[in-house]
Amino acid sequence: MIKVNKTTKTILKTISTLIVVFVVSIAFLLVGIKLFGVQIYTVLSGSMEPTYKVGSVIYVVDVEIDELKEQDPITYRIGNDTIATHRIIDIKEENGKKTFQTKGDANDKPDERLVEENEIIGKPIFTIPLLGYLANFMQTKYGMLTTIGIAISLIIVVVIIDIAVDDKKKEEQENN
Repeated sequence: MIKVNKTTKTILKTISTLIVVFVVSIAFLLVGIKLFGVQIYTVLSGSMEPTYKVGSVIYVVDVEIDELKEQDPITYRIGNDTIATHRIIDIKEENGKKTFQTKGDANDKPDERLVEENEIIGKPIFTIPLLGYLANFMQTKYGMLTTIGIAISLIIVVVIIDIAVDDKKKEEQENN
């Protein structure tokens, strides 16, 4: 049996709580937030720097087309496999349909093609720098195995801490 004094017990409990809060927070930011209709994308290019840095995660929500205005950033599809986030610099309307001229903040020239209404995914609401590197790593085979290994290790550490602390409580109760 491990003997633990009161200060060590408090420190161990705090560490285990922080570990759980950290893991749950990261899981929520990478997966759980989708339950609220937020889509998550990793920034892969520097076209929107400094607003959205490479390696950041951007969180995108649905937006009504009529709510969009010049200077709003939008996330949209380019073909089937490519998604981009650029800023609206002009809005054109023809036959009741809007198209959007976009430009990356770091780009010198506007994008050549106009974005059509049906290509718009939504509007970014916030970003977390560097989290995209972790998200992308976790999607690889090695990353998934590493994540599972770390999660199991953290669970074991938390259980060991709880057992050590509970053993001390039982010992104190038996001595009283």
